Amino acid sequence: MAGQPFEVRIVGSVPVVSAPEEIDISNAAEFRSALQSAAAGRPTIVADLSSTEYCDSSGLNVLVRALRRAQEQGGELRLVASTSAVLRILNVTGVGKMLKVYANLENALADRAPTFAPMS
Repeated sequence: MAGQPFEVRIVGSVPVVSAPEEIDISNAAEFRSALQSAAAGRPTIVADLSSTEYCDSSGLNVLVRALRRAQEQGGELRLVASTSAVLRILNVTGVGKMLKVYANLENALADRAPTFAPMS
């Protein structure tokens, strides 16, 4: 939804970008900006979509580009996703296979085994 900020905070030493309920064309540029800001000087970041119920192709595009930037800097993008709608779009598009996807922020910060499993 437009107008909802993407909160950027540091947890431990890892930047975390928290996303709102919806990520779409109306706020994708803001999402991109928040991820770029979080990544400044830090190669590994976490995008927390645990509260996100909807993410369209513009949001997925932002995630893929952020992943590529992180990898170019020797880091990674860790994604927290737990809602069925977001997990489904990650699966259907194949983006979930590109990213490390975690069920919760605690696991992403500790870099415990990713929990994304393709849906059948």
